Amino acid sequence: MTETIQSSPRPKLGEWLTERLGLRGLAYNVPEHANSLPYTLGGITFMGFIILIITGIYLAQFYHPHPADAHDSVVYIITGAPLGDLVRSIHFWTAQIVTVTVLLHLLRVLFTGSYKRPREINWFVGLGLLAVTLGLAFTGSVLKFDQEGLEALQHNKEAAELIGGLGAWFSAEFSRTVPLLTRLFDGHTAVLPLIFALLVVVHFYLVKQHGISPKVTPEATTSATVGEGESHFNVHVRRMAGYGLLVFCLALSLSLLLPAPLGQPGVAGAEVTKPWWMFIWLFPAEATWGVRALVIVPVVLGLLLALVPILDRSPYLSPSRRKGLLVIAGVVLVIIVVSGIYATLQPVSAHLK
Repeated sequence: MTETIQSSPRPKLGEWLTERLGLRGLAYNVPEHANSLPYTLGGITFMGFIILIITGIYLAQFYHPHPADAHDSVVYIITGAPLGDLVRSIHFWTAQIVTVTVLLHLLRVLFTGSYKRPREINWFVGLGLLAVTLGLAFTGSVLKFDQEGLEALQHNKEAAELIGGLGAWFSAEFSRTVPLLTRLFDGHTAVLPLIFALLVVVHFYLVKQHGISPKVTPEATTSATVGEGESHFNVHVRRMAGYGLLVFCLALSLSLLLPAPLGQPGVAGAEVTKPWWMFIWLFPAEATWGVRALVIVPVVLGLLLALVPILDRSPYLSPSRRKGLLVIAGVVLVIIVVSGIYATLQPVSAHLK
């Protein structure tokens, strides 16, 4: 008697990928509040960085990181490279959006006490990611090498001279054969992205190990939540991907309405522009204390942020139980915002030697 062997139906592509990539492992439990917008800001930032990496790789094919050719190569990207102006504008606007989301993510973590035990190390990793994000924004503003970019480079040189040996890599004297602009390009496209990737891996690992910070209630205390919750992490990932698509649509819309700006080639020694919004708040301090303020103020602010989990070691998450810390944080935030608004409204003044 001959048995009929029926072949099993061929799995769909999604099922095939799920099995081969082990994606079912992402379906571990997470709290329901992990899918809310405030708790997805870190994921939104990550999705924005994916857009930046893709567009950055394309732009790098046409950019020449030499002082004599940098500005002309950006002009070619805008006028000659296929979709160059659009891709550059998406890159520009995504960078602005990512900076906003990473700052909002920091404020959310601070407000909800998500830096408390056992998440202190992840707070420090997050500060590193914030520093890398601002470093990418600064080097990106230099690379276009228009007047604004050249002035940013000149501030970079003076700050490096002030730091001395610690700022050697950022100085023109570090290498006589490679221009500083070229090294900043290397930092923007290789060094900083590598540091970012390493920190993100550690960041995600620690989130996986400790779970999402508990929901803030009047009596909530900090604890590990790994394996707890009514939702699943794959739902969280889908939510992140959806917000990432919205980020792309927003950047695309802004790119079509307001293409990324590019000024005239820079004139060394002139100061007629202002920096991007994430740095302009430093200008009043620079006007008062000179270029050293560009080093001292960010370092002091970074140290204050690093001290947060060390000084606030209570187990409570409710803002009402952490009024002192949040009042101080609020005052610092108001000073930064007011300084930025003041600098924006003031005429350009010379700060360089």
